[in-house]
Amino acid sequence: MGAVEGLARFGDYRTWYRVTGDLAGATPLIVAHGGPGCTHDYVDSFKALSEAGRAVIHYDQIGNGRSTRLPEEGAEFWTVDLFLDELRNLIDHLGIGERYYLLGQSWGGMMGAEFAISRPEGLKALILADSPASMPLWIEETGRLRAALPADVQAVLSHHEAANSTTHPDYVEATKVFNLRHVCRLDPAPAAVQRTHNAMDEDSHVYNLMIGPNEFHITGTLKDWTAIDRLRLVDVPTLLISGAYDEATPATVRPFAEHIPDVRWHIFPNSSHMPHVEEFDDCMKLVGDFLLECDKK
Repeated sequence: MGAVEGLARFGDYRTWYRVTGDLAGATPLIVAHGGPGCTHDYVDSFKALSEAGRAVIHYDQIGNGRSTRLPEEGAEFWTVDLFLDELRNLIDHLGIGERYYLLGQSWGGMMGAEFAISRPEGLKALILADSPASMPLWIEETGRLRAALPADVQAVLSHHEAANSTTHPDYVEATKVFNLRHVCRLDPAPAAVQRTHNAMDEDSHVYNLMIGPNEFHITGTLKDWTAIDRLRLVDVPTLLISGAYDEATPATVRPFAEHIPDVRWHIFPNSSHMPHVEEFDDCMKLVGDFLLECDKK
């Protein structure tokens, strides 16, 4: 299971990527990470799917990880279209435009839905992992989950949000209570997940502008995003995955199931937002079997 890393030129910028496996094998899978503003590390486990003879492509989206950082750029620069253009550019750079699969996790799934709605010719299947179909729904549902936190934790969160002091250590610690329930229930976090946490601690510029200070206090430019009214345009087989304790609750995922014509949905019973690490074996089998089925089409 060899891997090759490279940098794809994207205008004046560079996108770091890694290909695990052989691009000449079965239809390759592109993995788009979440955030916006995370790194590929926390979804690194999907490289295990290359053992079936397909290449698995990870990349760090612009502004993050090993790709070009642009800390001077403001909110108007960081758009959905920017990241879609970057994905198209990477596909062209790798020469896989005739046939590929796309897996998007969290924000990566939001981007994946937008990408599939445009009906690119080479996209043959889509996996939306722990992703909302609508940020207003996400805000409503994470608000409900937050309201179930212990009263003292809620008080700390509300105090610092009202004071606009969401970088305060007490606020950060209170946020971790939510994350341990609804983002990753493994404690301590797996090393790959921790690498993304560390990268975010070092540089959360893109995340702060597009999302906000955390997963449930949404102040960024994506707060009104929705794809619900356009999901009928997705014309490839689609697999939805989420966790029973996921911050991407059934209400946030359900519009995908209701509006995408060819869709199936699996909820992992012991996972929150990261079934790919919380229930690794079962998740890899489910996704791997889906891709093998799509290989036959």
